[in-house]
Amino acid sequence: MSFESTPYKDKKVISIGIVSELTGLSFRQIRYYEERKLIFPERNEKGTRRYSFSDIEKLVEIANKREEGVQTHEIRKEMKQERTKSVEKNVLKDMLRGQFNAHFRNNNNNSM
Repeated sequence: MSFESTPYKDKKVISIGIVSELTGLSFRQIRYYEERKLIFPERNEKGTRRYSFSDIEKLVEIANKREEGVQTHEIRKEMKQERTKSVEKNVLKDMLRGQFNAHFRNNNNNSM
């Protein structure tokens, strides 16, 4: 996916300092959630972590769940299940779109 086609919420352009200010999380907490594979920042050419607005939203959700006592491995499991559901939903949408396109293409060809 090229940078230009990436939705603004998913562009990895925000420094860890800004993320910390916006979320109220310490640098250490943010890095810990990365170590636990809950978030996946990119690194620029100097090795500096870069986050997206989507990452910030995810970090707030993680922090809220942690305050409720949910363990990081449970959060990771939930996130994996959500990704799986999302992928399945997208596959179903694509299948339906293909069926609709095929149906209407055949109907348009038959009416000529």
